[in-house]
Formats: sequence, C-alpha cells, structure tokens
Amino acid sequence: MRPDILFPLFADITKINGIGPRTADLIEKSMGRRVRDVLLTPPSGLVERKRLPNIVSAQNDEMVILEVTVIEHRPGRSPRQPYKIIVSDETSELVLTFFHARPDYLRRVMPENSQRVISGKIERFRGETQMTHPDYMVPSDKVSDIPDFETVYPLTAGLSLKMVRKAIDGAFQTCPELPEWLDAAHIKSESWSNWYDALKGLHFPASKIEASSESINRKRLAYDELLAKQLALALAREHAKRQKGHVYAATNEYLNEVLEAAPFKPTGAQLNAFAEIKSDLEAPYRMSRLLQGDVGAGKTFVAAMACAHVCEAGAQVAIMAPTEILSRQHLKSLEGFLKPANLTVAALTGRDKGKPREAILRGLAEGHIDVICGTHALFQEGVEFAKLGLVVIDEQHRFGVRDRLRLSQKGNRPDILVMTATPIPRTLALTSYGDMDISILNEKPAGRLPIETRIVPVDKTQAVVDGLERVIAKGDQVYWVCPLVEDSELIDLASAEERYRHLSARFGDRVGLLHGKMSGKEKEAISESFQRGGYDILVATTVIEVGVDAPNATIMVIEHAERFGLAQLHQLRGRVGRSDKQSSCILLYKGPLGVNSKARLSIMRETEDGFLIAEEDWNLRGSGDLLGSRQSGMPAYKLADLDKHKNLLETAVQDARLLAQQDPGLKSTRGEAARTLLYLFEQDIGIAMMKSG
Repeated sequence: MRPDILFPLFADITKINGIGPRTADLIEKSMGRRVRDVLLTPPSGLVERKRLPNIVSAQNDEMVILEVTVIEHRPGRSPRQPYKIIVSDETSELVLTFFHARPDYLRRVMPENSQRVISGKIERFRGETQMTHPDYMVPSDKVSDIPDFETVYPLTAGLSLKMVRKAIDGAFQTCPELPEWLDAAHIKSESWSNWYDALKGLHFPASKIEASSESINRKRLAYDELLAKQLALALAREHAKRQKGHVYAATNEYLNEVLEAAPFKPTGAQLNAFAEIKSDLEAPYRMSRLLQGDVGAGKTFVAAMACAHVCEAGAQVAIMAPTEILSRQHLKSLEGFLKPANLTVAALTGRDKGKPREAILRGLAEGHIDVICGTHALFQEGVEFAKLGLVVIDEQHRFGVRDRLRLSQKGNRPDILVMTATPIPRTLALTSYGDMDISILNEKPAGRLPIETRIVPVDKTQAVVDGLERVIAKGDQVYWVCPLVEDSELIDLASAEERYRHLSARFGDRVGLLHGKMSGKEKEAISESFQRGGYDILVATTVIEVGVDAPNATIMVIEHAERFGLAQLHQLRGRVGRSDKQSSCILLYKGPLGVNSKARLSIMRETEDGFLIAEEDWNLRGSGDLLGSRQSGMPAYKLADLDKHKNLLETAVQDARLLAQQDPGLKSTRGEAARTLLYLFEQDIGIAMMKSG
C-alpha cells in the first residue's frame, strides 16, 4: 500500500485551487495528471529579466522590467487586429501589443494615467519600440512580485506559462515534507538540502547557476530518482539471490565432449565467462546473469557449454531469441556444437503448426528434447517442460526487467542467462541491468584477422561495384546494406530495391534481396540460400544486423553510413570477418559530413573494440538514442540526465546495493523512508520483490 503521506502527491491536479478540468487536461499533455507529475517535471529553461531605469536603455530582444505611465488604449478596428496600449516614461514611448485581447480586462489592469511596472521582451519594429503580450503588468507598489529569474516549462497548445505556474504554486501548498531517505553523511558531504527544499529550489531558483542541470538542487533530486530505480533493481537482485535454486552438478563429461569436437579453441574470455556461469549453476540460489559479448566474440559457444552442463545435470534449456531467423540460426549452431554429447536440439516458433508442433510439444513435456530454441512462442500456454533448468534470452535489450521476472516464473524456478552482442556502456549496463551479475566477452576467436575499414565518398560507388567482380571471382560473398526499403523522392537515399535492380543488371541472379517487409519464411529462405552460397551478393536493410551468419562473406558495403549510429555500424561490420579470410568494410558516405558523422566514421576506421565504440557512441549521441531507437529495457528519467549525472549513478548503485543487502525488508528507519522513495518514483516493482522475498 502506498504510504498515506504520499496521497496529496498522487491526487489529481484538479484538487489544486484554480485548476479546472480543462486546464488539467492541457497540463496532463505536457507534464502529467497528478500533483507529483507537476512537481517532478523540471523546468525546461529560464527567463532572466533586466531591471532598467528607462525605455531608451532597453536593447532589442532583451527581457526587461520597466516602470511606465499608461498613456492611452488603442483598440483594433476589427477583432482580428491587435489591441495596443501606449505607455511611456521621461525618455521614450513603448507600444504594448495584444492579439485576441479582452479589452475590459486590459482597461481594468492598465487604466490610463496610472503608474505600472511591466515585464516582457523588447522588439524594434519599423522604428517603433514594442512589447508583445507582457508577462507581468502590476501596480508600482507590487514591483517585487516580478522575479529576476523565472523558470519556463514544456507547454502545449492552449497552455500558458501562467497556468503552469499556478499549478506549481498550488502543488507546493499540498506537498508534504517527506522522511529523509538519504544517508546523513552523504547529504553533508554533498552539501545537499532536504528533498522538499531542493524541489522548491528547482522551481524557484534565486540565480542562473541554481537553474542549471548542474545545480546542487537538481543533483540532489536526480540522485533521488537514480537511487529509487537502482534500489528497485537491487531488491530484485537480492530477491533472486534469496530464491532457492537448483544445484546443477555435473562431472564435465558432456562439456569435455563438446570442447574436444569444437571447430576452434575457446578464447580465454569464453572460458572465464563459462566458469562464472558454471559457478552460478552449481550454487543453491538462482542465477541471474548477463553475458555481454562483442560482435563475433562467440557467445553462442558459451551458451552451448552452459547447455552441456545443465543437460548432464538432468535438466532442459530454453533459448529465446527476438526473431525466427535468429531462433533457427541458434538451432543450427547448437546442433553442431552439442551433437558430440548426443543432445537433442529443436526449434519452436509461431511457424510450427499441426503434427510437427505436437511432436515438439510432446518431446518437451516428456523430456526427449534437451535444448529448445524459439521466440516468445516458447512461453505461451500449452508449452510444458519435463524439467526446465535454464532459460537463455538472446539480444536482451529487446526485453525489460519485468519480462525477465515473468520468464523466471516459468517452470520450476529456472536459472536465467541473458546475452547481448551489443556492447553497452558501463553506465547504461548499471541502469538497465542493475539486477544482474555481468560477464564480459571481449576477445575474438584465434585466427580472425582485423577487418579493414575504408571510408569512401558515394560518388565512387561505381568503382566499388567494379571491385566486387574480383571478390566474387575468388569465391567470396558480399553484403550490401541500404537504409531504406522503398524508393522515396523526399529522402535522397539509395533504397534496397533500387540497389538490387542496379546490381542484378550487372551480376544477374547471383544477387539476393532481404528486407524487413518480407515474411519470416521468405527471410529465412533467402538467409539460408546466402549461407549455402546460393547468392554472391545479398542486398539488405538492417534486418541483417542481428542473425544472418555467413562465414564466407568477406565484404560489407554500407551505403549512407553517415545515417547510422556507431553501435549499428559496428553490428553490421561484425557480419563479416567470421573466418580466417581477410575481410573489409566499406562505408559509403554522402558529404558534406557534420562533425558527429565525421567523428563516427573515423572511430569505425580506428578501432574494432565494441566496448570502446559503445562509450564513444554514448559521448557523441547521448543516452537517449543509443541503439538507433530507445530501447524497451531502458528506463526513462524525468530529473536525472545520464549524460550529465553519470557520477551520481555510480554512487547510487553502491548505495542501493548496500541498503538492499543490509536491510532487504526495508524495516530500519532509513529503510522505511526508502519505501516512500520507491513509491514516490513508482518503483513499486521493488516493493513487490521485497514482499515476495
């Protein structure tokens, strides 16, 4: 239950005096519907006003405060024309302009011959000094009502700053002072004030410095938000560790058979990662681990070793991937790796129907199938396991914390291993996967040569096409990636279909086409044909970013490379260089390049280290758009800005984990206050974990 002290904050904003349903609807669009939503929306900017002695000293485009005398009102000849009020002082005249004016209101607020203090932006127009819609018009004795600094907020059509300010003022009248959830020594070392005072300082800054995202008040509130999310993750982590798991002990008989028959020698990183996984599998609690690999670092083989271990211990493994293509590819890889241990591997996707599907379901329920690969379909009703011991989730960034928890409830408390071939910056890993232990694969298999990366202007495309003749003559294959599926006259990009037509005219039916609008069956047929050598060139959109594996492909051409993010370019480049042959990646760009585009392409040429590339991508693009689109597993923040508050996150992770370890039930004085924090930032998932502990 949400603590009583928070009820005023979770009330509808219509409970605030002067905020009716219509205004509430407008505020809801830009800030949210509840009192807490208004208070926890930080200002988007600041108005800084200059107090000037007279009109003549005002500069164009300046926000100013002036004392004036009202001379006369000049209504427009029709309602469409502006309403003007002429004001002056001893130095000059100023025209106040109003559109859609209410004359009765203006005459009441600005009576002729009265002294008034006004505030607004100065504009020089056709030799006239103007101010359109002053934001303050008050009697001279109320001059202190106009602040030198004032916050501005995200607005929507029909919503004025005045309405928002009214809502914020009213929200503070109902806002309670909450118990302190931060450690006293930490508050002292950072010179922070309490939550309420920091919130007040955020909305009513006394200076420009206080209004910045680096201000002491903003940092305190950002830390609160980060701590709430990290505490929820830390409680989930403690909860997982308290869950009684199964001890999967094995003599390594199956594992040794897999290792002896493997077509390569495992890297040190692969063996280290498996040792960490094995240690979790043999422990009496449930595993919750993220295996983070660089492109081509061999995470599927690590998964195969884990499968051998769990299956020898008498349990089954389910491997879940985001697409049918990837599921079938896991089937193919794992069949090869696990065959020496006589393990049965199958696939189950939405495409399997009728008797074949029934046979697979029966095999799972009776325990004849050891390892099953599939999409979300694996966890639908009717799919039963004899003894599910391990769930492996591939391309984890497609699934969030709640998905992980839901999956872990399937079967008899299986261990969870999640994998991604997308290197994640450390800050992001802490943010999204703080509930998990992390293993890293940062070595490529022995014998792989570095991929040569070249940056080529788009007007040299024909020379690149000519060069493909030599590649194909050697028996090698080529990927050609385009950013669009259909021709678009609006966007000057080479589309996949246009490039396919162009290359087919030269290379005939040795060119294949693969894009996201095809059915799963079509995509799979073309991918498999390319793998078998049915095509020399595969023209594709970014659907090949994850999943298509053709060791004979040695050339990757990416058209309009300047349009892609670094992480995506790195993923695409990783589709080649998967054998002992020399491979190349050609980045075709259309100039002139912007600063960021130039930096991205240069980094691609300089390094193949995916973890370094991920950090650089973060620095160039910020956290909001890291994988080309916001990830479903990525938390959204209102007060914290991960690009500016990275150092706060590191501290919040340590703080949250320590609190969750020392007080997993949140029963201490600080723990009770931390419950309030979790509810305030709607991290109720943490409370649920704690209660189900």
